[in-house]
Amino acid sequence: MSEVPDTGTEAPQSAAAKLFDLRVLIGGLFLVYGVMLTVAGFFTSTRDLAKASGININFWMGIGMLILAAFFLTWWRLRPLRHDQPPHN
Repeated sequence: MSEVPDTGTEAPQSAAAKLFDLRVLIGGLFLVYGVMLTVAGFFTSTRDLAKASGININFWMGIGMLILAAFFLTWWRLRPLRHDQPPHN
């Protein structure tokens, strides 16, 4: 059996590669926008509430975004990315 020579193209996993996970980016964005919408929902005027048939859209969408952010960030925390290392013979 012939072995494949090591060409050195496989770079070791760096700290930047570990940090680049789209779940963190998506969760962080939903967290920021969710906080902004929830805070904006506390200051909704009665005129704006009347436009939305009495539903505080900013508040409820903010809460929904915070729940989605919690899902993504919990998923990232419980199941981090793992890169399989090739076996060294």
